[in-house]
Amino acid sequence: MGDFSAEAMGLVVREHRQAQNPSMTQEDLAERADYGKGGAVSISRIERGLVSPREHRLAAIALALHLTPAQLKQEAEDRTRVLARQRGQRPVKLRDQVAETKRRHAEINEKAAQRSKITQEHGEAFNRVHDLARDEFFLRFVELAEDISGAPEPERPSEGEIESTDEIPAAIRIEAMSVGIANAIRGAAAVGAAGAAAGGAAAYGAFTAAALFGTASTGTAISTLSGVAATNATLALLGGGTLAAGGAGMAGGTLLLTGMVAAPAAALAAAGFYVLRQRRNKKEEERLRTEIAAAEAALDQSQQGFDALIDVLPRAEAIMEYVSVHGTHALEKWRAGLPPEPRNWESLGQLGQERYKGFLTVAGCLLAVSSINVSALLTARPDALREMDRAIGETLRYADTTVRSIV
Repeated sequence: MGDFSAEAMGLVVREHRQAQNPSMTQEDLAERADYGKGGAVSISRIERGLVSPREHRLAAIALALHLTPAQLKQEAEDRTRVLARQRGQRPVKLRDQVAETKRRHAEINEKAAQRSKITQEHGEAFNRVHDLARDEFFLRFVELAEDISGAPEPERPSEGEIESTDEIPAAIRIEAMSVGIANAIRGAAAVGAAGAAAGGAAAYGAFTAAALFGTASTGTAISTLSGVAATNATLALLGGGTLAAGGAGMAGGTLLLTGMVAAPAAALAAAGFYVLRQRRNKKEEERLRTEIAAAEAALDQSQQGFDALIDVLPRAEAIMEYVSVHGTHALEKWRAGLPPEPRNWESLGQLGQERYKGFLTVAGCLLAVSSINVSALLTARPDALREMDRAIGETLRYADTTVRSIV
């Protein structure tokens, strides 16, 4: 991304949109930039400086405004410098300084509140489809698979593939997750400890924990092969269910981030007394300005991570939704064609066996998408964020393509 602020990009986009002949509404721009349903809300948020468009969105907006992406970015960078100079021009009179500080304080609180609202909207949308995919596909597949004896173990990633690079490709991560799921299915079938019968979020949490913390033939933990941070905090977010229940998959972590998003504004609470006062001395004003500047910097520094977060969640949601609709339908057709119980691998026939393997891969994709560590996006430094963004994008693209090719 270029060296521009979300506020500057928003101002430039709005000015170019309003300057079009004939005039262009936010709905028009959203349609021309292929934002889809509800796109006007996204354009509004961009123009208000709440969200900065990612590269693919920026390119579409630029073309819709009859600009090149480079031109749009350059204008945003120029405007960023102008805004910085303007803010550096401090009012002379204390009364004017107080008024400016109040305005900046209100802007910070509004921006933080809007970020929390946007994050929660996206998180709750993901939460709904995640729970559907979990209950109607993942757990249902596990329940059926546990009743099939003699299923072969999927091919594991070879030791050479694992050790050939520090950054394991998405295909190998998902393959490793599928192995972990298959092993967990066999273990659950042997002891009767998992499956849908264990109940909703608890079964999913236990099952994904077993899959993530299982080991490959090389002794390497599946969690490390997947690139997922194998920590108690991550596992807590794999539990599914509502936020109140402490789960919700990836969205659970996302919703917990609202506190981090709002933190800069919350940090100003101690100074709120001075904001409300009609009069304050220069020392009080200087202290408040320093705290407000720190809060503004914190919001600016987390902007790219926030933008990445808002880009990732809808893409992950679309994958989950596809599985919850089409994957569930395909799974039900497979179930209807299964031989009577007791079932073994040979009784499935070649077509039934291929469907089993395909569903196992889809389950691996779901686990990979659900366990993306979104919590790190807001706090990552620019270089680390770019690498995380690339890895997450690779996982989402591979999972989406793979799921659609199977179901």
